[in-house]
Amino acid sequence: MNWLAWSLLSAVFAAATALLAKRGVETIDSHLATAIRTTVVLVFTWGIALALAPAGSLAAVSRRHWLWLTLSGLATGLSWLCYFRALQLGEASRVAPIDKLSVVLVVLFAALFLGESLTTRGLLGAGLIATGAFLLAMK
Repeated sequence: MNWLAWSLLSAVFAAATALLAKRGVETIDSHLATAIRTTVVLVFTWGIALALAPAGSLAAVSRRHWLWLTLSGLATGLSWLCYFRALQLGEASRVAPIDKLSVVLVVLFAALFLGESLTTRGLLGAGLIATGAFLLAMK
């Protein structure tokens, strides 16, 4: 499969995540719910990595990659904590679009920090995503 197929699957699973998480945080602390979810993700992803990654792959990870992936993991954890709290307090159909403003931020940050090109079409697309997110969230 190519990047587009994987991206579409990611979107489907992200949508399922929002709906399932909304039910999961209804009557428990959002931080506890995030911890439970994270534990499931941890066990699941390590199982897949150990089953599919070539032998010796873990030993080949450099310190630099450990640093970037650790920082990414911390950002993910903070994002999940905030997302679950938002789901607990708000409607999933309003929380999820605001969460997806991350797409707009990635476009901007990728241009600023990774040197990726920012085209007029890209800016227009990001603007439409932002407008759509706000329209959906502000029912």
